[in-house]
Amino acid sequence: MKYAVIDIGSNSMRLTAYETQKDKFTILFKDKIMAGLANYVENGRLTSDGILRAITGLLQFRRLLSSLAIERTAVFATASLRNIENTQEAVSAISEATGFPVEVLSGHEEARLGFYGATLEFPLKHGIFLDIGGASTETARFEDGTLLSTDSFPVGSLKLYRECVKKILPSKKSLFLMTEVVSDALSAITPPKDPTPLLCVGGTARAALRLVRRKDGLPQQQRTISAQALSDLYDMLAAGDRPAIDLILKTTPERIHTILPGLVILRRLSQIFQAESITISHYGVREGYVCQRIQKIM
Repeated sequence: MKYAVIDIGSNSMRLTAYETQKDKFTILFKDKIMAGLANYVENGRLTSDGILRAITGLLQFRRLLSSLAIERTAVFATASLRNIENTQEAVSAISEATGFPVEVLSGHEEARLGFYGATLEFPLKHGIFLDIGGASTETARFEDGTLLSTDSFPVGSLKLYRECVKKILPSKKSLFLMTEVVSDALSAITPPKDPTPLLCVGGTARAALRLVRRKDGLPQQQRTISAQALSDLYDMLAAGDRPAIDLILKTTPERIHTILPGLVILRRLSQIFQAESITISHYGVREGYVCQRIQKIM
């Protein structure tokens, strides 16, 4: 059975189409739109332009799915519609204009589904799951392969950029301010007694992996980086010089404005959890949605 899942995020809207069976799935294709919905939040509300931006993206996806004769589609939103004051108004307008019912996931549900998706690819026994998005960051603790707890924090790469950075790349003052904001947002986390490996999903983590691979000449199949490699990458990009700009433009140009804010969050979390290694999964909340929601009713 062919099934599509659309994730309306704060920075990007992502579509993944699957061939699903009872106990497995195959990814048929992926598409994304860098909608930047967090840029359209004013006074806590998603503006009419932001709602139109989401509608336009979904209609573009609808045309693509129609051309491929994929009729079953699930659409969900994360912090993009969860962390605004006019959630119901935005959801109603988007659903009415596109014909797609839109489910708004809670932060804890987003963390839970992301965890299940990531561990499909990397069935680690214990660690911390991380998903750094555009407007929120989700974490999950797991032990012996079992999910123990989830948390959601209202800090993300695009939100942090909008609040703290005046130019494309942050100044030293902006970096200091972002570090303070992130430390405050994550202050409720209780550090573990022992170093804890991180299992990450999301655009920031994937971009960091690509940047480290290019910077350090690592093979394309490399999915785990060291905390030291992450720290070295941050230091290089924070310099904001020509080599740093060139590395970003050659590797992940669409994230030139959000990669450093995202790395501030990722680096702080790696420090809190004393991580020695960081593994980045191809799978995430959409794959978790497939295995937990779609396959369980097939």
